Amino acid sequence: MKHSEKSTWGQLHRKSQHAIDPIYLNRWSPRSFAEKPVEPEKLYRIFEAARWAPSGSNEQPWRYILARSPEDRATFLEFIMSGNTAWCDKAPVLALLLSHKLSSRNEPLRSHSFDAGTSWGYLALECVRQGLVTHAMGGFYPDKARELLKIPDEYEIEVVIAIGYQGEKEALSEAFQEREMPNSRRKLDETIFEGRFGDPFS
Repeated sequence: MKHSEKSTWGQLHRKSQHAIDPIYLNRWSPRSFAEKPVEPEKLYRIFEAARWAPSGSNEQPWRYILARSPEDRATFLEFIMSGNTAWCDKAPVLALLLSHKLSSRNEPLRSHSFDAGTSWGYLALECVRQGLVTHAMGGFYPDKARELLKIPDEYEIEVVIAIGYQGEKEALSEAFQEREMPNSRRKLDETIFEGRFGDPFS
């Protein structure tokens, strides 16, 4: 499949109920990664986008630890669960998203995970613009990650993110090939209410 075809795969498989920018449909989470390095300039761009996410009181609690070298990626694979290492070992970049649990006043920061998630969303959308794909994973061992990467206790360990160029579906095992397509979303009227929970928005 050509890159131009891959870049619009989301639009081919997904239909929005209302007119939105195609970038939201084209962002999905493939598991097949091409064994091709990501140019440093593209990495700077996607993390620049992540940097500009909004956060409560502009605390910017997110931090990212990257693994690009074979040695660093091997360390990451030690704390990622086997169901994910079965495909993410080909990703040229792995990133661990952290969030600082304390504010600049050294008080508990209630929105740290919410804000970090917003940063990840900005990163994921910029990846689409740069011709890259991402896949965030919750299947890993946070305690082992903390130990191996020497992460201080005041940081929550959120997700591992695989970043790279999309590979061919046929490179995956048969079980993963069956899942290698964009999924849909529940209808808008099942997601948004007005006035109180369960009351329809119209």
